[in-house]
Amino acid sequence: MKKILLIEDEKNLARFIELELKHESYEVTVEYEGRKGLESALSEEWDIILLDLMLPGINGIEVCRRIRKTKQTPIIMLTARDGVMDKVMGLDSGADDYIPKPFAIEELLARMRSLLRRSGFVEDSKQIAYNGLMLDSEARILTKDQQIIELTKREFDLLSILMHNIGRVMTRERLLELIWGYDSEVETNVVDVYIRYLRSKIDEPGEPSFIQTLRGLGYVIR
Repeated sequence: MKKILLIEDEKNLARFIELELKHESYEVTVEYEGRKGLESALSEEWDIILLDLMLPGINGIEVCRRIRKTKQTPIIMLTARDGVMDKVMGLDSGADDYIPKPFAIEELLARMRSLLRRSGFVEDSKQIAYNGLMLDSEARILTKDQQIIELTKREFDLLSILMHNIGRVMTRERLLELIWGYDSEVETNVVDVYIRYLRSKIDEPGEPSFIQTLRGLGYVIR
């Protein structure tokens, strides 16, 4: 799972971006102030940093410059200011890309994927194969032994997260957070219900399930 650091002082926007990225199976940490963001950027390893230009404490330009003194982590600058000089300053300070607000989340996701590919951080993960299952995230199609299996949106999202994290135990709470969101009033047992739905579609009678249950922990494909 790719680790994203979001440094953004607009809390509503930060919350929206965080939920959307988690829905896409990114691991997200949010900082709301320049100095704290810089500390997090330098103290841990990140796959991408999303950095607001106008921040309290230390502005985004200075945060970017200080990061670049020691790290080459990919950085996308986010800002409400769309002037040419703002873009130039952001890029000259070391940012890899620049996206003005307001932006469509799909554009941000596309820029992140492009940047990760250019930086060599990820392979093309649109298709994942495992024991006869082939999941195509772009076309949103699952096949088993080359036969299409019809899944609902929730079923597909759940299986996608598990297949993108093969060998990694995912708790019910984490799956609920990624698929239904923080604000959902859905109980964690809904995850168990959707796991049963998936098993009924992808497992063979009498054979071990693709999705293993680890009692008291969660679910894993391995």
